[in-house]
Order: sequence, then C-alpha cells, then structure tokens
Amino acid sequence: MSPLDLQNVVYREGEHYVAQCLNVDISSFGASESEALENLQEALELYFEDAQDEVVPAVDAPEVRRLTSRGGNCASYRPGLSSTPTS
Repeated sequence: MSPLDLQNVVYREGEHYVAQCLNVDISSFGASESEALENLQEALELYFEDAQDEVVPAVDAPEVRRLTSRGGNCASYRPGLSSTPTS
C-alpha cells in the first residue's frame, strides 16, 4: 500500500489527548499529544491492514468551527476544558 496523506486533529478531553483521523472514522488517545498521535498511527496501520482497496476520501484544509448546542441532559460537559483554538 502506498503512503496516505491523512488529516488528523488532536484535542484535550479531560486528562487525556484525543487524536482523530478526519479521513476515516478512527481515533485514539494518550497522556500527551505525541502519545495520542503515536496510538492513532498504530490504529490506522491496523485498520488499513484489513481494508480491501478502500477509497480514502480527501480532506482539504480542515478548519475548526465552534457550534453551540442546547446540550439536552448532558451534565458532564464543562466549558473551558477544551484546548481547541477558536476563530
């Protein structure tokens, strides 16, 4: 398989960092950004080992946008814990 150029995001969630691939629905976490990315790399390699000629959609120039939701009964959301930059 030839190398793939995948777009990923990393953000803090509580005590952990989450790394998420935007091209395919794969994510992982770690105690640091680098650990989360290393774990994501391993998860992606395992995913693509089993993928049979899967077409990976291109993600061009992703940008983070904040949305406000009423949240329903989500009592665990705590504003200010996210380290995601806003524009």
